[in-house]
Amino acid sequence: MESEIERIPILRLTEESRNNIEDVVAREFPLTIIINNEELVTLLCSPKDLKYLAIGFLFSEGLLENKDEIKKILVDDQRGVVRVETYEDKALANELIFKRLITSGCGRGASFYSAADIQDQVKIESRIEISTHQVLSLVRDFQHQSQIYRTTGGVHSAALCDTRNILVFSEDIGRHNAIDKIFGECVLKDIPTDERLIITSGRISSEILLKVARRNIPIIVSKSAPTDLGVKLANDLGITLLGFVRGKRINAYANDWRIADDGR
Repeated sequence: MESEIERIPILRLTEESRNNIEDVVAREFPLTIIINNEELVTLLCSPKDLKYLAIGFLFSEGLLENKDEIKKILVDDQRGVVRVETYEDKALANELIFKRLITSGCGRGASFYSAADIQDQVKIESRIEISTHQVLSLVRDFQHQSQIYRTTGGVHSAALCDTRNILVFSEDIGRHNAIDKIFGECVLKDIPTDERLIITSGRISSEILLKVARRNIPIIVSKSAPTDLGVKLANDLGITLLGFVRGKRINAYANDWRIADDGR
């Protein structure tokens, strides 16, 4: 955890006092992803699991489709660079190079998707069901996973789960990054994502929905809110979207038929 936080002196103010104390903040780290010697993007992220983030990002953006395409991954933790080489040359379209941007994924993600990407996405037909009790139990477990959040209050979390357990957990200053780290780990460790669900601490926007759909995940759960386009996309792609999951409450925004009412 120490590599992901920074201790800084601050002035703590109240109406009655002024005290010099030490506070802990989340570290922000620039990561540049280079694919086949072409610089693609620089992400502002947490300085952990950089390999997972780079691979997850490339898969989420549709630039890689199969683990077997990857020839080599070189990670330079000091300079903040991940180089990915593929067996076949993947020349980047000019529009991708020109759309390169720096982001933490909190305000907007480094997403290159277009309307055509949505039209090409196959609707998810999974018949998996989960009970209200199981959703609330998973979210309670999820909230206790993030030591960095409890220390700093400055990161997002994401998890891949089955209907009973958290299988993979990640955190990052960016909500998009946290999810990409999950997917990168799944790709590199051959962890299946079919018949699973994603929990996220961040809002569910259209980019997040498309990331999840590309991994064929039928359910997404958030402690936060969806956007209108996120809800529309969830309906169109057959994804069950659950938001504002807090305490004993769940808002089901799309495809609520996957929520069982018999405690299964």
